[in-house]
Amino acid sequence: MQFKHGILTIGVTGGIGSGKTTVCRFFEELGAKVIYADDLAKRIMEEDENLKKKIKKIFGEEAYIGGKLNRKFIADIIFSDETKKSKLESLVHPAVIREIISEFKKIAREKSYDFVIVEAALIFESGFDSELDYIIVVDADEEVKIKRIMERDNCSREEVLNRMKMQMDPAKKRELADIFIQNDGDIETLRNKVKFLYSLFQKISKLTGDS
Repeated sequence: MQFKHGILTIGVTGGIGSGKTTVCRFFEELGAKVIYADDLAKRIMEEDENLKKKIKKIFGEEAYIGGKLNRKFIADIIFSDETKKSKLESLVHPAVIREIISEFKKIAREKSYDFVIVEAALIFESGFDSELDYIIVVDADEEVKIKRIMERDNCSREEVLNRMKMQMDPAKKRELADIFIQNDGDIETLRNKVKFLYSLFQKISKLTGDS
């Protein structure tokens, strides 16, 4: 079995409130390497001076405070302005994907992990799915997701619904998934699902070579 980047790569995605980050934290606890695309994007947006200029051109000087990304300011805009959201993604996604692929190659060379997990909200939307061996989609009942986000972000139901409208239809993501996790239950149920997948990926990672 041949992997796309010399090592087994798995994407984890899902809409807001689905629990995809919790899934990735469990993978980390078990010893997996996890790359968080959102953290990587933030670092690139703060360190790449050329990119910063382009972002300021779209969002204005308020996009940064003391050189640091003004995340809430930008988030408030992109969740209500599809054009600016698309412009930002067209700038950031290619840079993030290049960085992740570079990391894949480094890990494959060093043989430091059996497989790599990438947590990213926009795997399908950015076309990054073509660079991954498997994709896990995490989802939950809509009311469960709304409650989670309202509690986590201290925001209104209307704000959550507006943010959900800007994302890909969860049903479409489920159709595109290689593996689907329904996350309506308690935390231990989710942890056990991740433990099973961790063991499965360890086995798959050994199937490299001529097979």
